[in-house]
Amino acid sequence: MSRSEFHVVPDGGRWKIEQGSRGFGTYATKQEAVDKGREAARANQPSQLVLHTADGRVETEYTYQDDPYPPKG
Repeated sequence: MSRSEFHVVPDGGRWKIEQGSRGFGTYATKQEAVDKGREAARANQPSQLVLHTADGRVETEYTYQDDPYPPKG
């Protein structure tokens, strides 16, 4: 089963949640977007929440159910 990926990304001074090309909402603060992203990720397990910095780089990732760590091999 593949995981759903939710990304918290900057959006012109605001923050939005994206799942693929689909937008989940735009929020005034990063913390609001993170909170809503966690709710969405927990409701759609297995999933991953990826947080980005203001310049778009990946900051951290959270995996909900079926964590691939430690990797096989």
